Amino acid sequence: MAGIEYYIQTNLTVAWVAITVSFVILFKCADIFVDSSVALANRFRIPKLIIGILLVSLATTAPELSVSLMAALRGSPEMALGNAIGSVICDDGLALGLAGIVSVAPVAVIPSVLKSSGIFLIVISIIIFLFVVFDQTLSRWEGVMLVLMFAGYMAFLFRQAKRGGFPDEPESGHEDVSMIKLVVVFVFALAGIIAASEFIITSATTIALSFNISEAVIALTLVAFGTSVPEIATCITAARKGEGAIAVGNILGADIMNICWVAGASAIANDLTISSRDIAFMFPSMFVIVGTMLFLLRLGYSLTRVKGLILFGLYILYLTGFFIYEQIF
Repeated sequence: MAGIEYYIQTNLTVAWVAITVSFVILFKCADIFVDSSVALANRFRIPKLIIGILLVSLATTAPELSVSLMAALRGSPEMALGNAIGSVICDDGLALGLAGIVSVAPVAVIPSVLKSSGIFLIVISIIIFLFVVFDQTLSRWEGVMLVLMFAGYMAFLFRQAKRGGFPDEPESGHEDVSMIKLVVVFVFALAGIIAASEFIITSATTIALSFNISEAVIALTLVAFGTSVPEIATCITAARKGEGAIAVGNILGADIMNICWVAGASAIANDLTISSRDIAFMFPSMFVIVGTMLFLLRLGYSLTRVKGLILFGLYILYLTGFFIYEQIF
């Protein structure tokens, strides 16, 4: 793989071919990944929204965790924290927005889960902002606190599911497939998603640099987009298949994991320091998009095409504002 990445980094034509092929592989693997996730949910009698929040989100945030951890260990804290926060913005604006746009019907949202997940997401968003804003650093102990909060929230979700806090969902007819086969298909589909994502990141960076786009802009926008590609692919695929619980659960879970798990674990590896200039733009942007996303999902407890267009529009506005902010400051 290292040899292939070298050719992608040094040849623009190869980069264009690689990114095209990678997207095809990515969406095919995402298609298989959603099916296997639903099958696992049915087999273990676990609500699909829980699967979306925990299992699918844990899997699809693997690129974010990998990139942020490596960045933290290599002494690039801005990349680590910027990737985590930027991925939240990308998930809510781009992934969920596109899911709403391409969905064949309005995506239903379970009120009880939206309430608990939404409140927790708001709380941890405020907490990580307060951790960072005063000293421009997310310390190791603050990272430990975020990870522990995430563990507590997962325990709460499973306890809520055990008490019947989520409505029953119909089976999807995977009972005749062996558990080993389901797990193998799930793992291989995930591996395909992660591998394709790595090639997309490498190819997109090569293409961006060919147009003389600064590395700082690439780090805060392109890398965040690249590591969010699995969520985007999985969310769109789930929405098109009518698996709205997987789509919405994946994004809610990914947001929570990016803040608590990705940023938290990266801070445990190494203190994350970020400039006040970046804080002044990234965090308000996250609050606006996350707040709008939760408000729109609360209206009628559904994700419609109009709501998807609003979220997608906010993401485009965020990118535009970011480039303007870069030029001014």
